[in-house]
Amino acid sequence: MSKELKNIMLGHGSGGKLSHDLIDSLFAYHFKNEILDQQSDSAIIELNGDKLAYTTDSFVVDPIFFPGGNIGNLAIAGTVNDLAVSGAIPQYISVGFIIEEGFPFSDLEKIVVSMAEDAAEAGVKIVTGDTKVVDKGKCDKVFINTSGIGVLKDSYIHISSGKNITPGDKIIINGSIGDHGMAVMAARNELNIQTHIESDCACLNHMIAGALKESDGIKFMRDATRGGLGTVLSELVNNGNYGISIEEEKLTVHENVRGLCELLGFDPLYVANEGKVVMVVASEDADNVLKVLKESPFGKEASIIGEISSSYDGTAWLETNVGGKRIIDMLSGQQLPRIC
Repeated sequence: MSKELKNIMLGHGSGGKLSHDLIDSLFAYHFKNEILDQQSDSAIIELNGDKLAYTTDSFVVDPIFFPGGNIGNLAIAGTVNDLAVSGAIPQYISVGFIIEEGFPFSDLEKIVVSMAEDAAEAGVKIVTGDTKVVDKGKCDKVFINTSGIGVLKDSYIHISSGKNITPGDKIIINGSIGDHGMAVMAARNELNIQTHIESDCACLNHMIAGALKESDGIKFMRDATRGGLGTVLSELVNNGNYGISIEEEKLTVHENVRGLCELLGFDPLYVANEGKVVMVVASEDADNVLKVLKESPFGKEASIIGEISSSYDGTAWLETNVGGKRIIDMLSGQQLPRIC
């Protein structure tokens, strides 16, 4: 694919098929090594006998301020959650800023303060960083890159790969889908849409740690960010000899989110979230994990939405409210630009 590709398109950053093709045929191909080959949210590395999770991400949301947060909240939550869903305890974060000349100092300070507050609440330290200022027009206001390190117990190494998943395991999500993507879309001035939708942006590490403490039956976790729940499920079945069956009636989509999706022609399954974790849990532990999630402010709407199936090998299916079925596949292009 890389030899045929002439130019990079926006769809290559969508988290869908184009993104996966670009990663597999270019980055993973040329950077190939046994750690990168894991291709999970965090790389699992060993240093002097200790297991560490290491992740990095870049944030380019437009607009940078939106209902429920800003680009700084996204940067901290995204990095903390990537570590937490790997089973790790987040510890340290680096922050790099690329700032456009003329960007208001007051806006930058708001972003930095929100990052400091979120990091403190999550129990992580921002320990290093970098700042670059570029000519006006060379960057859209501000871009942020973060990296994070967390400590990982040996007993949780399997979580990022999902290698212990078996048919009958239950699939859990900690709440509604599509809130972040639609909050960002509604905040764009050119759309002139008035709606009460707030981003679900949140650091989930404390909630996840509580679930891990309660159960040793958590077999896989992934945060449903860019590409949404649908992309997580598609990636999951591509990695195993099993299928997935999801019940649409068990999915929570708030009415204002659903309405805006219908207005703009988006599928909530593929809309980004910034405070949602998808878990695969052993059947006998599912209710206990669900109970723990519901005790957290970020898991009050948690539900069991489906299960791992011995049928449908390599395919995820949605059982619709009207009694039909449809495949949950990966998007070929982009559904929403620049929302995380």
